[in-house]
Amino acid sequence: MSNMAFYYYYCSWTAITQLVHHGMLYVPIGYTFGTGMFEMDSVRGGSPYGAGVLAGDGSRQASETELALAEYQGRYMATIVKKLGQKS
Repeated sequence: MSNMAFYYYYCSWTAITQLVHHGMLYVPIGYTFGTGMFEMDSVRGGSPYGAGVLAGDGSRQASETELALAEYQGRYMATIVKKLGQKS
């Protein structure tokens, strides 16, 4: 694992554990995004833990795949929250 990948996962897990401890709801997307999770034709952020962008020095903009993953994660989270709000 490269240093950048390690740092990405380390920061994600550190943030998640702190926020969940304070009551935040965290719903990882897992591999539900489909084949977009496995595209290797270009550099991209994102993982089964959630959407992300590898911006480097800030000159790189989010790719279409990264934006699609972020939008998918929002819809996925809304679906889970809606289910939690339904009365049994």
